[in-house]
Amino acid sequence: MTKIESDVVATHKSAEELFAFLTDFNNFEKLMPSQVTNWTATKDTCNFTISGMAQVGMKIESTTPHSNIHVVSNGGKLPFDFSLDVILTATSPTAANGQLIFQGDIPIFIKPMVEGPLRNFFNLLAHKMKEI
Repeated sequence: MTKIESDVVATHKSAEELFAFLTDFNNFEKLMPSQVTNWTATKDTCNFTISGMAQVGMKIESTTPHSNIHVVSNGGKLPFDFSLDVILTATSPTAANGQLIFQGDIPIFIKPMVEGPLRNFFNLLAHKMKEI
């Protein structure tokens, strides 16, 4: 199991505001870098393509209000299953920290090729939480 933890990012939004925004995949497109194409989403699911990689499908499996959003792979064309936790920690009534924690069954033969790009991708998404 490969575990990738993004940077912990301080935001100027409350945990409640971040949670409300991030529990709707329709909003996630605003966080995505230009390498993400073919974006489609509902409130609980999304599909997209990362240039140079593969089609990715995700769904929100469970949530803990204002602190955790647990996302799992859902379809797509990745050769492995994964989960992604969005961890929100209130630091004041009007600010919170955010972090992404990815865990995936990445096959050993492709791990060296995808681990770095995935780490960069999750750090980019985490830092974009500051713009919400």
